[in-house]
Amino acid sequence: MRLTLKEKASYGLGAVGKDMVYMLSASYILYYYQDLLGVSAAVIGVMLLIARIFDAFNDPIMGVIVAKTQTRWGKFRPWLMIGTLTNAIILFFMFAAPPTLTGSGLVAYMSIFYILWGVTYTMMDIPYWSMVPAFTSDGKEREGLTTLARSCAGVGSALVTVFTMIIVHMISNNEVIGFKWFALIISVIFVVTIGITCINIKEKSTVNMETPSIKQMFKALIENDQAMTIVITIVLINAAVYTTSNFVIYFFKYDFGGERWFDSYTMFNIFGGGVQILSMMILYPLLRKFFDNIKIFYICLGSAILGYAALLGITFTSMKSVYVLFVPAFFIFAANGVLQVLTTVFLANTVDYGQLKNGRRDESVIFSMQTFVVKLASGVAAFIASICLSINKLNSDSAVDEADKLKDFSLEVASSAKMSLRMTMTILPVIGLIVALICFGKKYILTDNKLKEINEQIKAKG
Repeated sequence: MRLTLKEKASYGLGAVGKDMVYMLSASYILYYYQDLLGVSAAVIGVMLLIARIFDAFNDPIMGVIVAKTQTRWGKFRPWLMIGTLTNAIILFFMFAAPPTLTGSGLVAYMSIFYILWGVTYTMMDIPYWSMVPAFTSDGKEREGLTTLARSCAGVGSALVTVFTMIIVHMISNNEVIGFKWFALIISVIFVVTIGITCINIKEKSTVNMETPSIKQMFKALIENDQAMTIVITIVLINAAVYTTSNFVIYFFKYDFGGERWFDSYTMFNIFGGGVQILSMMILYPLLRKFFDNIKIFYICLGSAILGYAALLGITFTSMKSVYVLFVPAFFIFAANGVLQVLTTVFLANTVDYGQLKNGRRDESVIFSMQTFVVKLASGVAAFIASICLSINKLNSDSAVDEADKLKDFSLEVASSAKMSLRMTMTILPVIGLIVALICFGKKYILTDNKLKEINEQIKAKG
């Protein structure tokens, strides 16, 4: 039986709330603790990286736990709801650091809640994406649902990108207080949207089989060369994306500058977020009419690289108008929107490939890797950003004196620091995208025809 419109909408709505939570953490945790609370950027970077290393063990184990789960509500929905509720609570406390905490106490608080946030996010994210192969009937339906979910996730990410600082400032002139209550708003939205998903989605095609051990799980991932190829590709692409997203607010605050830097920052995010949403909903389906997914992947990587190159060039001009930055933003955000859809489609396809090659349909195991690698990419990006910020001493206290908060921030920042910021947020992402292009081009073989052949062989085996 094909999915109903209600089921599709419910699944997509869950993606909106899920990625609102993720984008708030990925894009603003560094800014909140480093720029607002004064924690050392180097300390934050190390902590974020350690948390991602911890996830290397936690995420695959969670994939196995999900695979072992058998309840009357299915194997996915119980963990989806438990993970959502706990993650929402942790998110609020992560952005509600007690004002009395300073120094090592604040670092300990941040570290504990950030690691707990990663653990609880895994509890929710793995079952969410693992459900795709489990309640879709074929590759075409799976691709359509994945496209919808990624589009909705892009909407969630874009909403946070666009409205975070606007609403934070509407809540309070004190950004610390603003972030606290904004995090609560996002947490509530998260619980409501995932709740709707859990109520309206039921598993339809989960294959009953022996649950793999940890050893078998890693063996299956290693033997599934297509899954490993996509995992590496996702890490590289997302590291590029999150490196840029971590730096955008610093770029506008300390480089683009001006008393109205916040207005320019907001306009840039509105434009970029809109482009990203439209690229998922309109551009990808349009390109799909003329090209297969692999060709679209190459087109988008080329577009992103071109956008970063243009951005670097523009930063050496006077940059008097934010509208000039819309040109590279279009190529970068449009490409990113489509790439987020494609990498998930590619990963879902490796489930069928693994079933044919290894005799196992390990959707939970495969998708546990997506959860891990996306978080790993954000950790690597935050670590890179923290190094740059630490070296160049970019923060509110060092940039201006308290009496000069309303002056032109950019005038207080050394030209060498600006140059380092520009190079890091453009050249490093390009390097990552080029490596992703080479890796994907050499290893990925699951064309449309190959997937059709695989599905036919699976059906023939019964």
